[in-house]
Amino acid sequence: MFNQFKTAILMTLVLTLITGLIYPLTMTLLARAIFPYQANGSLITHKNKIIGSKLISQDFTEAKYFHPRLSAVNHNADKSGGSNLGPTNKKLIGRIKSDWKKLKLENPSKSVPFDLITTSASGLDPHITPEAAVFQVPRIARLRKLKEEEILKLINRHIELKQLGILGEKRVNVLELNLALDKY
Repeated sequence: MFNQFKTAILMTLVLTLITGLIYPLTMTLLARAIFPYQANGSLITHKNKIIGSKLISQDFTEAKYFHPRLSAVNHNADKSGGSNLGPTNKKLIGRIKSDWKKLKLENPSKSVPFDLITTSASGLDPHITPEAAVFQVPRIARLRKLKEEEILKLINRHIELKQLGILGEKRVNVLELNLALDKY
C-alpha cells in the first residue's frame, strides 16, 4: 500500500514538472523563436511607442476616427466578456435602438451595419466589417476634409480576407485603419 502511495506522489510530481513547467517553457521558447511578433502579443508601435495590439480593440471616441464595435467591458482587456443581456432584455433593446437612431442620423442614406450596434462576445474584437467601415466614411471625410473616394481606397487596402479562404468573414482592423488614416 505504501509503495502505491509513493508511486502516485512521484508520478504526480513528475507529470506536474513535465506538463506544468517543461512543456509550457519549451512551447514559449519555440513560439518566441519561430513567431516572435505573435508570441509577444502582436504589438503595434508608432514613433517607437507601443500603442496597442493588433488582437485587442481600442476605444476610438473622436469622431474623426473609425469607431470599433461596442464593448460591454469598455475595451478593457482585463475584463473580457459580454453584458450577458439576452435578446429580449429591455435594457439591451433600448440601447440598440438608441445607438441605431444616433448612427442613422450620422448616415441617413445607408442601413446601419449590425456590428456597429452590437457588442462582440469578448468585448475586445479589434475588427469591424468592411460595411461598418464604409458606413463611417461620410463622417470621417467631412471632419478630415478628405474625399470619400480616398477613404474608400484606404478601407479596401485594409480588408483582411477569410483565413485560409474559408474561416471567418472579411474584416477590417480598426487600429491599423486609423493609423493609416492619420498618415493622410
